[in-house]
Amino acid sequence: MSETEDIEEAARHAAKMARIKAARDRMMATKEGEKGLVIVHTGAGKGKSSSGFGMILRCVAHGMPCAVVQFIKGAWDTGERRLLTTHFGGLCQFHAMGEGFTWETQDKARDIAAARAGWEKAKELIRDPAIRMVLLDEINIALRYGYLDLAEVLGFLAAEKPPMTHVVLTGRNAAPELIEAADLVTEMTLVKHPFRGGIRAQPGVEF
Repeated sequence: MSETEDIEEAARHAAKMARIKAARDRMMATKEGEKGLVIVHTGAGKGKSSSGFGMILRCVAHGMPCAVVQFIKGAWDTGERRLLTTHFGGLCQFHAMGEGFTWETQDKARDIAAARAGWEKAKELIRDPAIRMVLLDEINIALRYGYLDLAEVLGFLAAEKPPMTHVVLTGRNAAPELIEAADLVTEMTLVKHPFRGGIRAQPGVEF
């Protein structure tokens, strides 16, 4: 490509990017509102909790008080739990309420009691207008197994969540009613996972 062609190509690229920027600026000019969002991370793929914790760390970085309630993995010594409780306890409350997956506890009544205790704590945290984001990690699993009442959760979020509070709900098989009520829904798609190849969960990747 000659120098003249290089100059022409650069000019075409600049003009194209200018058009894209103008279109984006017009679109952004119509987006002026802010509100507390109900956010759902679901799907069979890895990354639902990781994404939720990423949002919690953003809140911490912005000095925004936040909280985590873990409904299933409470017995696990996770990296997120270590980091938040050790270094950011002043900004992020961390409540590990679950005792493990239902096939590990093998005690339905115990699982239900743990889920209910987690939900009561979650309601307390969400009601506090000083807390800007509450992550309800793996609550979708508790809802799927019927440990919590879906209508109660939806009704509470609609009626009692402060206007500027974000609530993030993670876990597979999010109920259609929850997806409909949410403001932001992301479905993680499983393409490939090392577990299927015989590789167990590892620190820094899964927990």
